[in-house]
Amino acid sequence: MSAAARVAAIQLIVRKTPVAAESRRGPVPEMFGENVFGLEQMRARLPESAYKALHSCMEHGQELDPALADQVANAMKEWSVERGATHFTHWFQPMTGSTAEKHDSFASLEGGKLLMEFSGKALVKGEPDASSFPSGGLRATFEARGYTAWDPTSPAFIRETVNGSTLCIPTAFCSWTGEALDEKTPLLRSTEALSREAVRVLRQLGDERVAYVYPTLGCEQEYFLLDRDLWSLRPDMVATGRSLFGAKPPKGQELEDHYFGSIAPRVLAFMQEVELELWKLGVPVKTRHNEVAPSQYELAPIFERTTVAVDHNMLCMEVLKQVATRHGFQCLLHEKPYSGINGSGKHNNWSMSTDHGENLLDPGKSPEANMRFVVMLAAIMRAVDTHADLLRVTIAHAGNDHRLGANEAPPAILSIYLGEQLTDVVSGLIAGTGRGSERKKETMRLGVNTLPSLPRDATDRNRTSPFAFTGNKFEFRAVGSSQACGRPNAVLNTIVAESLAYVADEIQKLKGQKGLEAAVNEVVVDLFKKHQRILFNGNGYSAEWHAEATKRGLPNFRNAVDAIGNFCAPKNVALFERFAVLSAKEAESRMNIMFEGYAKAIAIEAQSTLSIGRTMLLPASQRSQAMVAQSVAAAKAAGCDVKAQEKRLRDMAMRVEQFVGAIDELATVFEHAEQHGGSPQEHAKTYRDKVVPAMAKLREIADGLETMVDDAEWPLPKYREMLFLQ
Repeated sequence: MSAAARVAAIQLIVRKTPVAAESRRGPVPEMFGENVFGLEQMRARLPESAYKALHSCMEHGQELDPALADQVANAMKEWSVERGATHFTHWFQPMTGSTAEKHDSFASLEGGKLLMEFSGKALVKGEPDASSFPSGGLRATFEARGYTAWDPTSPAFIRETVNGSTLCIPTAFCSWTGEALDEKTPLLRSTEALSREAVRVLRQLGDERVAYVYPTLGCEQEYFLLDRDLWSLRPDMVATGRSLFGAKPPKGQELEDHYFGSIAPRVLAFMQEVELELWKLGVPVKTRHNEVAPSQYELAPIFERTTVAVDHNMLCMEVLKQVATRHGFQCLLHEKPYSGINGSGKHNNWSMSTDHGENLLDPGKSPEANMRFVVMLAAIMRAVDTHADLLRVTIAHAGNDHRLGANEAPPAILSIYLGEQLTDVVSGLIAGTGRGSERKKETMRLGVNTLPSLPRDATDRNRTSPFAFTGNKFEFRAVGSSQACGRPNAVLNTIVAESLAYVADEIQKLKGQKGLEAAVNEVVVDLFKKHQRILFNGNGYSAEWHAEATKRGLPNFRNAVDAIGNFCAPKNVALFERFAVLSAKEAESRMNIMFEGYAKAIAIEAQSTLSIGRTMLLPASQRSQAMVAQSVAAAKAAGCDVKAQEKRLRDMAMRVEQFVGAIDELATVFEHAEQHGGSPQEHAKTYRDKVVPAMAKLREIADGLETMVDDAEWPLPKYREMLFLQ
């Protein structure tokens, strides 16, 4: 790669025009879900009894009868073949952060003839090789057998290409010995636990109607777009998803002119095709806009059941990347592709709903709704405060370390934002004065005359809070943009289930003695008093908050390695086992995989840094240094004043010498890290403590050289080009 290639790429980019979408256009309601084997297709193709049985299985998680599975499989096959499918795959989410699939055709031979068949057995169970997926010590590498099991709560769908289509069946993934090897299984388990404990609380509050409760989710997906001609000239972007080098450009996001700005035509064409593809897959995307940083964007959906929403977010990331390629872009999902400007998150909007469609976090005007809301609020406060360490682990990885604690992302300290009105309610309950301080002290009668009616948008939004109440949901803002969101939501469901179980037990103990209102009042006030330290409405970025959080005793795990070690704390393993979300072995495997993932990510970055530094940046810097030296010599020979030029030459020579030393230093510490023995945690610590600082030092010197080296010599596309050429 040369500076000439960079110039050629720039000249090509400025001539590019929007790409027309290949997708069939038509009314969105008719297009929506056309590639999904959803309820409408099931009802049309299955006998009434089979449809009702399958629908009940999907709603309540009941086991599927083998005879019904055959009927469903045949209907699914007929539908997908009509739409051009030749193959099917069990689509699952191993612990790699992405999805996996092994394609099998519907073809079978009978009497020398090719038939298209699909059995209930093939629908319900698959057997991909599990040996090459991360297991974190759950199994030996040679133990290859793994199983996929159909998840009927998430509908099957078809992925189309120009050469054919494939039926994708969402599944769970487990080992031969039954341990979960994926992110979907714990999510499904946690959903059942949450439903069970939420229904128990509702029963204690006198609600006999609700049969089950399910968590809901809306994932706001942030991403960057980079022209592929520039991306291909950046080995760091290709290998790691972020720029390991790059001096700050004259203009970044300082003018705040990109946020919600007019969308560039070429980008808009890409967004429109993404939406068409996602609508066909039944993904209810709704919002698109420019984000804060140049070349940064956001896509947001309508809320769905969490188990489906997680699958849809995985699809969303896949479609973004695939459509970007067609439009000549590279979609960057890394949390921090560019140093010095905003990174990307995946705001995890979470709530709970009943089988009657009632949002349990929707403040109401009736006494019953108010009581229910305040109980749920108290339970969630307790969950986040009690299990802040565990919730922090779910968003801990190498990519998110560049973002958490910075000015564009929530701090690593877990706190809850409620807004002034709800905080006032909580404070009034704690003080025993109702809502207003002017009231005389009295027993709180929930939902009667001391709790105000709360409108849906009773709070402003606090962008610096990691866990903010935003009207009828909590927004977990700290989830990273590249993450599979199954694990954060599985843990969130589990900690809330545990807290709801506690609340149900406490109300039940007191209700017989004191009556419902007094029992609820005592439990809620006690929880607010014990866990009010988790509430914070101010600026989460401020140094004052960090000092205040320390005073309150809130945990502050500043990096992924410190956070991950808490996953298998005895209290957390006991929690997972109590609610049958993870066994002790499954929990330990996930912790090991997180440590290994961190070490591998830093190792790839270190090797890329060394390669680019040695083979691209150092030669370019030395060539430029030689050119300056020749210029100085020529000026001296001509009798010119060369003081300024000599100073420039000395500065450059010093920088080049420092650069060579920093390369050698990084090479030494990286070699030591590679040879380091010990546990996965100790290995990750070595990379964090030795390799990461050495990479940062090398980058600082290189970025200084970038501002000194002749522009025609610098081989890497610069920030000004990557951020603004679209």
